[in-house]
Amino acid sequence: MAEVIKVLVPGGQANPGPPLGPALGPLGVNIKQIVDEVNEKTKTFNGMQVPVKITVDEQKNVSVEVGTPPTSALIMQELAISKGSGTPSVDFVGDLSMDAAVKIAKMKINNMLSTTLKNAVKEVIGTCGSMGVTVEGKRLKEIFRDIDEGMYDDIFGD
Repeated sequence: MAEVIKVLVPGGQANPGPPLGPALGPLGVNIKQIVDEVNEKTKTFNGMQVPVKITVDEQKNVSVEVGTPPTSALIMQELAISKGSGTPSVDFVGDLSMDAAVKIAKMKINNMLSTTLKNAVKEVIGTCGSMGVTVEGKRLKEIFRDIDEGMYDDIFGD
């Protein structure tokens, strides 16, 4: 029976210590080789916590699957901020462009409930609202109204 290990690692900075080392050690696999593969696959998410799933089968074959960081982490990276607002409807910590919202939605769409890019972007913008981030200089209700009225349909391909 294959062993499956699910961990959160810092993108591009995993090491043989916890959480990987103790989980992989008893399985008798080359930990350094796995850590190197994890770091290679997560380097684009440098500094963010990235979900990783490592599967080791009976013959000691290893597969590494990398998820995407939380939407909030991608927004913070895009805006180069360290955290959201403590009072998101009052204090705003950044302004995300629609292009950046689309970029994040495309990265996350396979892990979202949305089936269209337009709805995936609305999910990303919803996260922006809870973080105190405006989109195109507009608050949540304004940008949602613009999206629903078709202002950005050329970007979504709808």
